[in-house]
Amino acid sequence: MARPVRTALFLFVVVVANLAGNLCLNWGMKRGGALLQPAVVAGVALLMVWTLARMALLSWADLSFVLPVTAVGYVLNAVAGMMLFGEQVGAGRWAGALLVTAGAALVGSGAGRQES
Repeated sequence: MARPVRTALFLFVVVVANLAGNLCLNWGMKRGGALLQPAVVAGVALLMVWTLARMALLSWADLSFVLPVTAVGYVLNAVAGMMLFGEQVGAGRWAGALLVTAGAALVGSGAGRQES
């Protein structure tokens, strides 16, 4: 697999596994809080996938590229929390989300070495 394709795939896996894992954990902990609740187990498994995919990605791509781009997951978590769980997201959080998104766009579009 070509490195740019591999990097894009792993970036996608990192963001989606983080989002899905956090959503499962939140849902499972609010439904009963038991560690063996199926949603909690799924959340832990997805966050393990997130960790392993992020480790693999960091083995060939620059930290200064990976962290800002995958930070988009934090924005998605805020949006999902609001839409799926009815969480209140105030102006300060939205401003932070916009800053993260703008920073990720800036880093993702910038020149420089992204992969080793």
